[in-house]
Amino acid sequence: MPAQIEFFFDLSSPWTCLAFHNLRPMMRERGVAIRWRPFLVGGVHNAVNRAYPEARQTQLSSPKWRQFARSLYDWAALAGVTMSFPGPHFPLRSVHAMRFCCLLEDDPPALERFAEAGFEAYYTRQENLDDPAVLVAVADAAGFDGEALRARSTEQPTKDHLRANTDEAIARGAFGSPSIFVPFEGGERLYFGNDQLPLVAWALDRGRGG
Repeated sequence: MPAQIEFFFDLSSPWTCLAFHNLRPMMRERGVAIRWRPFLVGGVHNAVNRAYPEARQTQLSSPKWRQFARSLYDWAALAGVTMSFPGPHFPLRSVHAMRFCCLLEDDPPALERFAEAGFEAYYTRQENLDDPAVLVAVADAAGFDGEALRARSTEQPTKDHLRANTDEAIARGAFGSPSIFVPFEGGERLYFGNDQLPLVAWALDRGRGG
């Protein structure tokens, strides 16, 4: 059985918020650890998927995007997740928030706790995670020294860390958030989004003879 999967994520994605909540019980049931990998989805789109943000801005009233929104709310209801989206700070410039996440990457439980607090702040309370003062408050409420994280988030090693994670995800085939990498038959499978979590479960079960 694979020891862990990797979950490349950006707090600005509502589908990532849903996958974050839905994936954890699935992995606990299978005894599989999650390696949380913060990256910058805007950097991914700029590199390999420019059509998506452009379409999002020009087609929000189209039938496709109306259905997209309806599915999002239905998934949120199914998962029991409050989804107040889009809010006044959409689209979110998430670089500051994801630098906070990078500072916690070596402590997975801490990063998971901060990510959960960040998702709640943005999708439930509609707070602006592009505001460093908001991030400090979110971190403080989650039990961290928010001001210390804010200071370190501006340092070059933190910026380099986020860029390196983003570049790695792109090199491995990522094109959006969340990108989930699952060990599979001597290699790995990439699954994208909340909707593909059943395939994550299938790949894990196949890997252990299911």
